Amino acid sequence: MFKTPEFWVAISFFLFVGLLIWKGVPGMITGALDARAERIKNQLDEAQKLREEAQNLLAEYERKRKEAEKEAEGIIAQAKVEAEAMAIETREKLVESLARRTKMAEDKIAQAEAQAVTEVRSAAADLAIAAASDMVEQATKGAKGNKLIDESIALIKTRLN
Repeated sequence: MFKTPEFWVAISFFLFVGLLIWKGVPGMITGALDARAERIKNQLDEAQKLREEAQNLLAEYERKRKEAEKEAEGIIAQAKVEAEAMAIETREKLVESLARRTKMAEDKIAQAEAQAVTEVRSAAADLAIAAASDMVEQATKGAKGNKLIDESIALIKTRLN
C-alpha cells in the first residue's frame, strides 16, 4: 500500500486540501463569491431601478404624445373652422364687391346715356337755333324786317311797363 502511486497521490491531495483549509482559502473563496453575488445583486437592483425609470419615462412621453396629438387635432379643427369662416367672409366680400362694381357700371352707363341725351338735345337745339336764325334773317330782310323789328320793340315796351 505505501508503495503504490495512488496512495501517495491521495495523501498529497489530502495534505493539500488540509493546507488550503488551514490557510482559510475556502473562506476567501466564499467571501469572494459573496462579494461577487452582492455586486451582481446591486447591479440587478440598479438595473431594476433603471428599468422602472425607463418605464415611467416611456409612460410620461406616451401621455405627452397623446396630449400633443389631441392638441394638434384641436389646432387642425380650429384651423378648419377659421378657414371655412374666412372662405364665407371672402365669398360675401366678393359678392358685395361684384354688386358694388355692377352698380358703379350701371351708374356710369346711366350717366353716359344722360350725357348723350343732353348732347343730342344740345346739338338739336343748336341746329334749331341756327335754322331759326337763318329763317329769321331771311324773313327780316328789307322793309318787312324793319316793320317786324318796330312791332317787336313796341310790344316789348308795352309788356315791360
